[in-house]
Amino acid sequence: MIPAARIQAAIELMAEVIDSTRPADAVASAYFRDRRFIGSKDRAAISTRLYRIIRTYHRLGWWIRKSGHEVNARTLVIADLMFGREHSLASLPDTFSGERFTPDLLSEEELALAKALDKQELEPEDMPLRERTECPTWAFAPLQASLGERFETEMRATLEPAPMDLRVNALKAKRDDVLKQLRKDEIDAHEGKLSPLSIRVYGRPQIARHPLYLDGSIEIQDEGSQMIAALANAKPGEQVIDFCAGAGGKTLALGASMNNKGRIIAMDVLEKRLDKAKERFRRAGLHNIETRALSSERDKWVKRHQEQFDLVFVDAPCTGSGTWRREPDKRWRMLGPGLAELLPLQQNILDSACRLAKKGGRVVYATCSLLAEENENQVEAFVKNHPEFEATGDVLKLTPAQHDTDGFFAAVLTKRKASLLPPGEG
Repeated sequence: MIPAARIQAAIELMAEVIDSTRPADAVASAYFRDRRFIGSKDRAAISTRLYRIIRTYHRLGWWIRKSGHEVNARTLVIADLMFGREHSLASLPDTFSGERFTPDLLSEEELALAKALDKQELEPEDMPLRERTECPTWAFAPLQASLGERFETEMRATLEPAPMDLRVNALKAKRDDVLKQLRKDEIDAHEGKLSPLSIRVYGRPQIARHPLYLDGSIEIQDEGSQMIAALANAKPGEQVIDFCAGAGGKTLALGASMNNKGRIIAMDVLEKRLDKAKERFRRAGLHNIETRALSSERDKWVKRHQEQFDLVFVDAPCTGSGTWRREPDKRWRMLGPGLAELLPLQQNILDSACRLAKKGGRVVYATCSLLAEENENQVEAFVKNHPEFEATGDVLKLTPAQHDTDGFFAAVLTKRKASLLPPGEG
């Protein structure tokens, strides 16, 4: 493809992302799948531009609006070209030529925008903090309150692309052996800093095609996510519930820590995701995992199985503010329920799931959020409303700036073996 054709493709793809309710990576995958004639180098160039625009969306948008223009796919790409110094005001019309496979001719308004942006810096001194940190309006005040003086540092860290971490499946391999094989295959691989099973790889290799991935010896999993599973400390022989299992990433880690002994029931209201997870379980060599679809967090199955489990793992649905490095489009478009809807849902899920824990058992509540409203506040409210539980051990809080992981929170809640209430009450 000629450079102008790549730019036209980026405009088309950005327009689809803006209009879609699906994550940007899913939109991009579908776009390229429908256009198999686009070669690998062209796909890489188009994707690089797309994600650069997504990561600078609020800053570009501030400039576009300040210049009196509408934020859309074309104006975003024009702004990206100008701030990237790829074009001058004089050369931009040559790319927007209107010829076949190239962008349509620039309108007078678009030319005016390019003129306003010419030789400007992306982050001038008068740009407000919210736009400078790419923070969505709804999260600005809550994140400032939650992160305090670390707000700008943490938000800056979330602007960088997430690294790729692998978790070694201890049932099938040892980390040292995996490292040796990856390096032998000329993959830049290093030990993780937090998890004893973690490996960080650089250069974006095609891990999903590697033999160690295909035989279940490794899984792609953020090191922070691995630490959440480690905190749960699922033991061989235990009865375990993964209440919001989703695609099964943490279920895999729990099963491996149990050495295939005991039982895990992976549950979720999205049955299709559980079906996809079954293949991951088989590939990992895990035979102690069952799946069960729930009609809701109040499914009757939960009531029928009260106080039967040693560990109830609740990876609650949340805003995902801790994953903005990995899913940057979540900063400026809500792809699911908002915070006002999520907070009562988290409470309901925890309130229902805790019934499954036996006396002396534990509930692990986790999110991939940086917001206190979804984390500490939920735990405090739960303990207040459920005196039969107590928060035990240290709370795990991981952030992009401090730990170079996604943002995670987890707390262990242990069910008392004896009731605090007098006989006949409660």
